[in-house]
Parts: sequence; structure tokens; C-alpha cells
Amino acid sequence: MERIHFAGTIRYWDPAKGSGLAVIDIPTEQVPALGGLKQQRVRGSLAGAEFASSVMPAGGGRLALSVSKAMMAAAHVTVGDEADAEISEVGKG
Repeated sequence: MERIHFAGTIRYWDPAKGSGLAVIDIPTEQVPALGGLKQQRVRGSLAGAEFASSVMPAGGGRLALSVSKAMMAAAHVTVGDEADAEISEVGKG
């Protein structure tokens, strides 16, 4: 697959809760290259730090990359930060 590059703001899955799962929304135009709106394992990098994570439907036709605390620490980012991301493999845990 061709690498998918995007940037987005790291946000909480449930912003009203103000804690919990963090995600970055993947631009709509890049969703088809990832196989559509379905949950699957991915590999890539966040702000230059490699990761293994998942993408998942986020409602409203959106797909989101799950961003763990370990991913944020390795990338030196936190919730609310804008971050560059790249997905290089789909379906690999």
C-alpha cells in the first residue's frame, strides 16, 4: 500500500468526558485508501515515532486513529496538539 500522510489534532474520543481514549481523525479523502470505514490494525509513525495501533469508525463518516499514551509520550505530544501522522501498513498488528 502507498503510505498515507495526514495531520490532525489529537482529541478525546468523548470530548465531554475530558479523558479516556485519544484519537486523530483521518481526512475523509484518505479513508478509501485504508479500506473504508472499518476497524483494523495499522502501523506507522506519529510525529516521527513508530507505532502499532488501530483505526476505527468515529461516526459521521469519519475514521479515527487510536492514539495511546505510549504513542503520545514517544512522539512528545499530548491531547490538543496538532501532530503529523503516517500510516504505512494496514492489517499488521
